[in-house]
Amino acid sequence: MTGKDSGSGGLRERKKRATRAALTEAAVRLAAEQGADNVTVEAISAAAGVSVRTFFNYFDSRDDAFVVIDADAGLRVRRALLDAPAALSPLDALREALAVELSEAERQHELWSLHAEVLRTSPHLLVRSLGAHMADETGLAEVIAQRLAAGGVPLEDGADGERRPVLDLYPRLLAAVAGTAVRVSVQHWCERQDEHAFADVFREVFALLAAGLPAPAR
Repeated sequence: MTGKDSGSGGLRERKKRATRAALTEAAVRLAAEQGADNVTVEAISAAAGVSVRTFFNYFDSRDDAFVVIDADAGLRVRRALLDAPAALSPLDALREALAVELSEAERQHELWSLHAEVLRTSPHLLVRSLGAHMADETGLAEVIAQRLAAGGVPLEDGADGERRPVLDLYPRLLAAVAGTAVRVSVQHWCERQDEHAFADVFREVFALLAAGLPAPAR
């Protein structure tokens, strides 16, 4: 997670998410126009219509505003996965959790494209973004492990001193595969927007995974 605040529910939280989203969008658009190194906190705050003090309520530094589009997305996916019906397989439960989160993918397409371009032209931001995504992937694997063990997963001491779930191969692999599935879905849809809806591409990707990735018919 890159933002300082997280969580969902309630008018106050929705307002906080809206403010953070406005700051992130302003940062990305300014960076796409001027280059990330030329964008100031003052400019981001002004573009989002808030004070510099408000900016630092959400981000520790200027660069944090560029790292991810939505710092709370991972948390919402993890919560949805834990709340999914027990009858769903881990893959199906994860698909449904991600589908809800990605339901506005088409609306955000332009911003996602700008964000990708900003990261490509700013290696230090790309590294930070990859680190944030890896942390989210680990958090997702932990929740998968909890779901598989119905809350009885063993714990171990993490590098930060916190007690964390012991991760077997399956949770790690499923979390990594899910991240790749989202990335491939977005890339494929971006190249064929006139042919398919994003939701259809996303579900086809997960259908292929569920089927064991059979070779396509010639």
